[in-house]
Amino acid sequence: MRKRIMTATGKSRCFAAVATVLAIAFAAAASAQSAAATNWRQASAAELKQLLPARAPVVTERIETDMQSASGITNGNGKFIADVVLITAGYSAEGKYSHFFLTQVPIELGSSLRLAPGDYVLAYQRVDRGVIVHFYDAATGHAAGNVTAQRIPTGFRVESFRIWPPAEHSYIQIGRFSIAYRIGG
Repeated sequence: MRKRIMTATGKSRCFAAVATVLAIAFAAAASAQSAAATNWRQASAAELKQLLPARAPVVTERIETDMQSASGITNGNGKFIADVVLITAGYSAEGKYSHFFLTQVPIELGSSLRLAPGDYVLAYQRVDRGVIVHFYDAATGHAAGNVTAQRIPTGFRVESFRIWPPAEHSYIQIGRFSIAYRIGG
């Protein structure tokens, strides 16, 4: 009988040790992700002007961009996620795409769309449940996927398009709607 009690006690100690190790590992991972999120900041207008093309390569055309509309974030080590409005009037992209989106790191949008580093164009349409944002590979025009932007609670100013640093909000804002994102997704 005494042997069984010690075995159960030994098992509970082992379980407690494993639980402690797992808790420390999860805390370390969360801390690392939190530290990575705090390194990202809003990119300056000068950084965005150097990064984003004046004429974005979209399929077979080079479409003018509106640098005043540029938005982006940087980790301070040369990696960016940025966006700029395309001026599509007179191009074959007119009515198809509205923005040129660039990411230099893997990113997860919403809960299901993962984008590899690269250049994308996007289009969006209003629906009852929010705004569906469609992403396409900029070089080929092939669909990369879509995600639904949800209405932002009141209290936020309306932004035509803004990428917020993850330490502040971790979302991309389109008007009154937002898409949650995670870097490294």
